[in-house]
Amino acid sequence: MNIKEIRELAQLLREIPEVGSIEIRRWFGRGIVITRNGLTAGGGVPPAAVAARPPAVSTAAPEAAAAPTAPPLKEIKSPMVGTFYTAPEPGAEPYVKRGSRVAVGQIVCIIEAMKIMNEIEAEVGGVVREVCVEDAQPVEFGQVLFRVDPNG
Repeated sequence: MNIKEIRELAQLLREIPEVGSIEIRRWFGRGIVITRNGLTAGGGVPPAAVAARPPAVSTAAPEAAAAPTAPPLKEIKSPMVGTFYTAPEPGAEPYVKRGSRVAVGQIVCIIEAMKIMNEIEAEVGGVVREVCVEDAQPVEFGQVLFRVDPNG
């Protein structure tokens, strides 16, 4: 992906206010995420991931576009590079899953880095709406692990 294509995607975000971010995933853990706040490099993508298509432009009636939208989800991001684990040990129940309620400071996962198991705590409370990484997958610094609805 070249800089011209990235600029075109950023322009798409400016033109369509309903779209908060665009994520492009490629083979071998490479990819990018473009959000309204800026551009960040992504990574740690499972090899089975494919390139995401840019969202389609909405053709809904103007009245529907004026309807209030849901508040944005808050993200829990990886504070380090390592391997993501959903549970404290193999076969155990995950710390959280989709639909779980979390509180600030609650352990949500483990990231193993240099043979050290680091417990990752929620920085925001609410309901987990999305688990963005699969168990035992590599993650990069700043990669989104969970999306949480603070009003849920």
